[in-house]
Amino acid sequence: MEAEVERTRLLRVVRGQLESELFLGGKWLPISGEAGGEVLRVKKDGKSKQRQEALAEIAERVRNCCGCGLHKMRTKSVVGEGSADARLVFVGEAPGADEDASGRPFVGRAGKLLTSIIEAMGFKREEVFIGNILKCRPPGNRNPQMDEIDSCRGFLYEQLEVIEPEVIVALGAYAAQTLLESNLPIGELRGKVHEFCATPMGKPIKFVATYHPAYLLRNYTPDARGRVWQDMQKVLGLLGLEVPRKK
Repeated sequence: MEAEVERTRLLRVVRGQLESELFLGGKWLPISGEAGGEVLRVKKDGKSKQRQEALAEIAERVRNCCGCGLHKMRTKSVVGEGSADARLVFVGEAPGADEDASGRPFVGRAGKLLTSIIEAMGFKREEVFIGNILKCRPPGNRNPQMDEIDSCRGFLYEQLEVIEPEVIVALGAYAAQTLLESNLPIGELRGKVHEFCATPMGKPIKFVATYHPAYLLRNYTPDARGRVWQDMQKVLGLLGLEVPRKK
């Protein structure tokens, strides 16, 4: 009994002690919200097959979409990928050149950094869901235009309604401003817990905004990395998960 109490105490001590560089490398051991318990990274409610089928139907409509002019320039639409049972969803603004070529979200340099962040949180990339506001690449990676956002975001909202995640992480200003219907800069939106509803009568989903991985690559400072890791620690707290500790 005393050994178990001591083990629980030690697990609590290590929580939150990682530095902001945690997601930059190394091997990490996820710790559950309760000492000795299972780390629940995906939902296990028996609805997986229905969710997968619903997401596949949305994906087929995305691939055939001609709702805005971007469909004329795309190589591949980027539907989004990950677990239909994800507790956590990451949303960016739009695909880039690498994504347009592969049809997968976040596969370039920024995508590799996002994958490192996800793994540092104790998840595997396939255990979360990753998508974008736009499903097609804007030419020259320009900012999304409002008519493009209006034509496309309904697909993302449908995906979120199907997945029913517990937490959404918006990557960058455009994703955060679009989902929150706000004009505030990302610096004011991050650091707080917001709520998002995919439909007017939908269940509120916890929402955290942070800097886009591409911004982090351009501003690779301890301060910027620290802010992003603070945001991810907040996400883990909302999911009832401990911050992973180094092996």
